[in-house]
Amino acid sequence: MSKVLVVDDEPQIRRALRTSLEAHGYEVFTVGTGEEGVVGAADLAPDLVLLDLGLPDVDGTEVIRRIRAFSDVPVIILSVRESQLDKVKALDAGADDYVTKPFGMEELLARARAAMRRALADEPAPALLDFGTLHVDLARRLVHSRAEPVHLTPTEYGLLEAFVTNPGKLLTHQWLLRRVWGQGYGTETSYLRTYVRTLRKKLGDDAAAPGLITTEPGVGYRWIGEASEAQQ
Repeated sequence: MSKVLVVDDEPQIRRALRTSLEAHGYEVFTVGTGEEGVVGAADLAPDLVLLDLGLPDVDGTEVIRRIRAFSDVPVIILSVRESQLDKVKALDAGADDYVTKPFGMEELLARARAAMRRALADEPAPALLDFGTLHVDLARRLVHSRAEPVHLTPTEYGLLEAFVTNPGKLLTHQWLLRRVWGQGYGTETSYLRTYVRTLRKKLGDDAAAPGLITTEPGVGYRWIGEASEAQQ
């Protein structure tokens, strides 16, 4: 039985989707906020996420981005927003499809089946990552080092997330700047160096003898932290 996570702040939409999907043999879980959606995607490991963009706490586009940090689960947007810009932003963030409200249930079911067929066969990256004494909870955006909480700014956390979800890969200055700061960035390498230096300090990583982040001179950085055996 395929599991579907519905993330929508309208109770009547959640009820309608639950009734229709369960009638077609799906196991359905529903939540009403973006934060619950991210945590649900991590804890429930659903086969499909149906996501509204207009959530009360976190915009749906941000929910997609956060889910994509640890999961390749198919995500279908259900939204009243019809502009091309909204659709492009959602798809660029990692959504698989976009259905405008109101929608026909048969169409949604067909799109759901297609999205799940397209889903990659590879196992998704775990939401909980351990690198020795460093523990990163991608769903809840929590970081601990030696069992003590590490307090990161949103930008520092975004940088750490980019590193730990791309282990071993050479991440260029431009890629990191655009991933963490946005598409308008790409040349501010001194800005990036400052944040990497601060992040290293908070994680207890020595730039002279790095165990987590290594510098590729003139190019970028690479996450070299060794994951626990269970995650390899």
